Amino acid sequence: MARIARTTKTNPTPKPKPKPKPKSKPSLANLAPPPRKKRPESLTSREQEILELIWAGFKNKEIGERLKISVKTVEAHRANMMKKMRVSNTAQLLKMAIQDGTIKIR
Repeated sequence: MARIARTTKTNPTPKPKPKPKPKSKPSLANLAPPPRKKRPESLTSREQEILELIWAGFKNKEIGERLKISVKTVEAHRANMMKKMRVSNTAQLLKMAIQDGTIKIR
């Protein structure tokens, strides 16, 4: 009977894996801020009403009495408007409202 010779596959020596390059940290100078929308949301009718009273010169307490809401609610509405319009004080809030046409000057 004839013998069949078995051949064994010899694995070639594996190539060494390349070492990963150290990741460089991005510089703050190279990072660009994400694009921002002009205004994320429009004002609610209640915020619009409060904005007009602020424009008329009423204080938070007076606005609350006039609209029959608490001073804290007036402050919350004012804070929400400032956040939506991306401003940090009442003067900037009124300026942005005028520029956007939210408030009309007579």
